Amino acid sequence: MKHPFPSGASLSRRAFLAISGAIPAVIATQASVSCSAAEPATTESAGAKKHTIGLELYSVRGELSRDLPNTLKSVAQMGYEVVEFYSPYFKWTPAYAKEVRAQMDDLGLRCYSTHNGFESFTSGENMAHAIELNQILGARYVVLASAPGSTSGVEGWKKLCAELTAAVEQLKAHGMSAGYHNHQAEWAKLEGGQRIIEVIAANTPKEFALQLDVGTCEEAGADPVAWVKANPGRIRMMHLKDWAPGEKGYRVLFGEGVTPWKELLAAAESVGGLEFFLIEQEGSRFPELETAKRCLDNWKAMFGKA
Repeated sequence: MKHPFPSGASLSRRAFLAISGAIPAVIATQASVSCSAAEPATTESAGAKKHTIGLELYSVRGELSRDLPNTLKSVAQMGYEVVEFYSPYFKWTPAYAKEVRAQMDDLGLRCYSTHNGFESFTSGENMAHAIELNQILGARYVVLASAPGSTSGVEGWKKLCAELTAAVEQLKAHGMSAGYHNHQAEWAKLEGGQRIIEVIAANTPKEFALQLDVGTCEEAGADPVAWVKANPGRIRMMHLKDWAPGEKGYRVLFGEGVTPWKELLAAAESVGGLEFFLIEQEGSRFPELETAKRCLDNWKAMFGKA
């Protein structure tokens, strides 16, 4: 059961997120799968005092494009509990999403959030399709992976926030909410001195998740610990991407960069409302699956078994 995504291993994350990949509508096996709606926030990942660790599958995008089922199997065998699908999943058919969910159930994997282009937040067929796929997968957060390129100025960002707030209301009826994933750009200041990420936080409801990408926060010179503490209950999930100055940049593994992980994760769990963590890698000196395993090994060494 190999369903290829478009190849994008050499692209930057921001550029890749703009590409809509195509998944064939023909499914090799038409299994009848009983799939639950979005899983409630009372599941083990939300309330238990244990670290729930997952993987943003963009980290293994090359492997995923070649063989999605085997990639999920490899990720589960490493010890990851959760996966986050990124924007090409939007091209799936519901039948294919049910096959993916069935395999995830067999492997003991969960998907609590997905990354999306802006089409998932526009009323009508696109949002209905995103809702259906996310219900099948069991996700409870539909996350905007990157703002539309035309968004600019305080009023432009407030307009986007109004659209995202409207999406929150529509998703609520289906047991889900929305969120926003920051890049470096959102730490820039707008006219009046307010940072873009602060405008987003101030103009979206409390149930709207602020998915913190730690590495981009570090590169922008912002303090991730201070950001979490300034937004109690809003940091429902976090991308654990490390960063180091100079040539290493994002190619360092988890734990090899400048991030004060123990302080940050303690703040996320005690103040931020954290439900689950997601390792994310742009790429490293190792192949993708080895990178994912080494990052998880570093995580376990730092925080104990997931």
